[in-house]
Amino acid sequence: MELKLTAKDFSSNLPVKWCPGCGDFAILNMMQKVFAGMGLPHEKYAVISGIGCSSRFPYYVNTYGFHSIHGRAAAVASGVKLSNPDLAVWVITGDGDGLSIGGNHMMHAIRRNIGLKIVLFNNRIYALTKGQASPTTQPGTKTKSTPAGSIDYPFNPARFAVGLDCTFVARGIDNDIPGTTAILERAARHNGTTFVEIFQKCVPFSDKEFDPLKDPATREDVLLRVEHGKPLVYGTKKDRGIVFRNFRPEVVAFEPGRPPADIAVYDETNAEMAYLISGLSQPAFPVPLGVFRATGKPSFEELYYEQVKPVGNTKEHELETLLSGPDAWEIK
Repeated sequence: MELKLTAKDFSSNLPVKWCPGCGDFAILNMMQKVFAGMGLPHEKYAVISGIGCSSRFPYYVNTYGFHSIHGRAAAVASGVKLSNPDLAVWVITGDGDGLSIGGNHMMHAIRRNIGLKIVLFNNRIYALTKGQASPTTQPGTKTKSTPAGSIDYPFNPARFAVGLDCTFVARGIDNDIPGTTAILERAARHNGTTFVEIFQKCVPFSDKEFDPLKDPATREDVLLRVEHGKPLVYGTKKDRGIVFRNFRPEVVAFEPGRPPADIAVYDETNAEMAYLISGLSQPAFPVPLGVFRATGKPSFEELYYEQVKPVGNTKEHELETLLSGPDAWEIK
């Protein structure tokens, strides 16, 4: 019997304590819809978070979950997935939680290709702790911790994941409900690590950060919507595109509807192309959204359980056998 659930079934009915206008509301609604569409019962989900505004997420979904400690969401989630590989384990983190104090855990979870669905809410600020610069804060931004303007070189989260050979890397934005929902649906069905960066509005501290990417009058001129098998064309009139020359991306202009033959056609299985595209940024290039990388290889949990399968019911590796064996030390 097919299980039919709705997004409302995945609401915990607890009061959602985010600022009015926060982009987290849209992401919550999208993910509740995606959970319902997977046809899995509530008990087959585990939502793990760290610390930050985004990390309140487990309270608001009707699933199992942990609100863990700062930066440790990927580590806790790895344990959950390895102990029960049948669970759909989602990691909810932010640009500070996931890439600063939690950067090392994030890096190794991706490297191992553990079957985690990592969703990184990127508002380019530490919001819960009142507006310090984060690892993704843009140069020149004035914050509580950089009153004269940030001089740090920021992380590009999607490129970080592509560089770690993550098997699924994508970027969405909170106000693009159809596009970002489609990304999350693909992530939900992927085998191995998924890394989805979502640009997300923070009303108190980065309210205007993504306005050019959202303004209907300008967004098509600054966004590049990446789709597998389709040419990299953008602009309100679809009169610009991306070509690769000498391993470098370039923007070319052309008459609407008449792209030159050398316009790049996107291949999400091509790691080198994904690396180049994920690095594009304003003002020289449009900002890419979509699935940058999607490829397959065995997940860590598959390899692990295959490795331990021969052990079976033997007592060779049981704790009591090891403690009573010749390699045990007795301390007096």
